[in-house]
Amino acid sequence: MNQDYLAVNKELWNQKTPIHLKSDFYEVEAFRKGKTSLKPIELALLGDIKGKSILHLQCHFGQDSMCLSRMGADVTGVDISDVAIHEATKLSTELGLNTTFVCCDVYAAKELITEKFDIVFTTYGTIGWLPDMDKWADIVSHFLKPTGKFVFVELHPVVWMFDVQFEQIMFSYFNKEAIIETTPGTYAHQEADIQLEEIGWNHSLHEVFTALLNTGLSIKHFSEYDYSPHNCFKNMKERAPGEFVLGHLNEKLPMCYSLVMEF
Repeated sequence: MNQDYLAVNKELWNQKTPIHLKSDFYEVEAFRKGKTSLKPIELALLGDIKGKSILHLQCHFGQDSMCLSRMGADVTGVDISDVAIHEATKLSTELGLNTTFVCCDVYAAKELITEKFDIVFTTYGTIGWLPDMDKWADIVSHFLKPTGKFVFVELHPVVWMFDVQFEQIMFSYFNKEAIIETTPGTYAHQEADIQLEEIGWNHSLHEVFTALLNTGLSIKHFSEYDYSPHNCFKNMKERAPGEFVLGHLNEKLPMCYSLVMEF
């Protein structure tokens, strides 16, 4: 691949961030007033985090990171978008939170962050922007304390095989090549006046699990879900509060999965 995926995707997220801040999807005003953006899946896996140190990888503009801070954790959020990190820092200051934000590529985090953490945390639409799961898993394990845990919730790789309307399979389940697309709008505002190139990869469960297990981590929890807690695709319906499904597919697809690992 000749294109610089970091530059392409950084520009994409720099353009998305202002749209997301104003979107109904992120409910920033409700967040300012105390509403959490964290979903029941990850909240159950995190448990009591008061006094814990957390590294939040690919934190976007830091909404979830700040919610973790509100729960009593000492949180550091990392994201490639300088616009997102600027907005995260500004919002954290406005709300009187002590959340720390670092702007860097996930793979470069070792160069800027020296501490180890009780929890490494990452959720929803993250690893698809990274080409190499072995390098990613090395980052996860590097930042964990010996007694720490990795909490991961992600959209299921089956989801990324489909076109945007979920009418036909277009891409391999396996990581065979970079997927380069130019798609209008954004998941948080599908009619937004934005159309930029993006570069991503699909990572099978085998690829993800093997990369993490090879670092010495062990699986403590794994689950798959037939819904998404986010209304992030076209043609979704809410079958129950906070459970979004693709109605025309009769709820037959796995939509996301969760994983907890420890040494």
